[in-house]
Amino acid sequence: MTALGVAAPERLADLKRRLPTGARLHFSVLALVLVVMAFLPLVVPESALPVAIRTLVFAIMAVGWNLMSGYGGMFSFGHAAFFGVGAYTNAYLLTAFGVSPWIGMIVGAGLSAGVGVLIAYLCLKYKLAGSYFALATFAFAQMFLLVTLNMEFLNKSEGINIPLLPEESWSMLQFDQGSLYYYWIPLVLLGVAVAVSISFVYSRPGQFAQAIRDDPTAAESLGIKVMKYRLIPVALSCAVTAVAGAFYTQYYLFIGPDQAFGLHVSTDAIIPAVIGGIGTIWGPLIGAAVIGPLSAVVAGFLRDPPPFLEFLYGTSGLDIAIYAILLILIVVFLPKGIYGTIRERRRK
Repeated sequence: MTALGVAAPERLADLKRRLPTGARLHFSVLALVLVVMAFLPLVVPESALPVAIRTLVFAIMAVGWNLMSGYGGMFSFGHAAFFGVGAYTNAYLLTAFGVSPWIGMIVGAGLSAGVGVLIAYLCLKYKLAGSYFALATFAFAQMFLLVTLNMEFLNKSEGINIPLLPEESWSMLQFDQGSLYYYWIPLVLLGVAVAVSISFVYSRPGQFAQAIRDDPTAAESLGIKVMKYRLIPVALSCAVTAVAGAFYTQYYLFIGPDQAFGLHVSTDAIIPAVIGGIGTIWGPLIGAAVIGPLSAVVAGFLRDPPPFLEFLYGTSGLDIAIYAILLILIVVFLPKGIYGTIRERRRK
């Protein structure tokens, strides 16, 4: 017992010595942010809870997308593929075999990582980079959408309904409507996703991946295995995004082809990261904090517009138009996103 008691503090001290100062600072900020956000539902109206939950899902997706596109340098326009794999894996295992969503979440993350690595490997092997890589990921997402629409065991276009349990169940990730667990669970998942991002960025593979992103030719000349260190952020990115998909299914108790693989799913992952700052730890969270409430405001505006704008009632696509305008403003005035631009100006 004494040896173990002595060894544990020594290991902790050794871990602190090995962690770069930047990583320790980010982990400290993350802990503070999680504590503050944990109390948020206690001070905001109950009606704001669904918006907060949706914002957390946006944030998890954006953190996942940022790992591949921000740090890996491979712009994905088809992250719906990985979100959908996680969502459908969870739904199918639960409804067909009664597997706990927690296990389904892990299986979906692993399966999504495998799918993502395979797609990225094929693209990189055949020299598809830049816009061609983005188009390839988009094509795969659309292919998954079409395949799902024709899969009998996935109920085709009808999607999969998650059976509603008569009582709360932690193992089946079901709680009473309005339960704060539906907020705290994605908050913890977001914390894990950000911790993974911080760990990767300051790790040796993360440093290699960023070097490859900045100059693949120079990195290869230094002996860095380009293919290997490009696929690592892809696997992490897809796994994180799949976790968001699995939770989405459990929260809404339904998943269909459009909800899983629709184009809007990919944009939901991209836009927060772009607005907040690509290739930064906190950019995706800041972007999600902007987009989540904004989407709710736009939806409410369309349901009940002021008298002089009644012609907008029920208009579809207005949210996309607002996102487009916001993106243009960000690109013009804050080219590196909100957090990225602020960080750059502070360094100067």
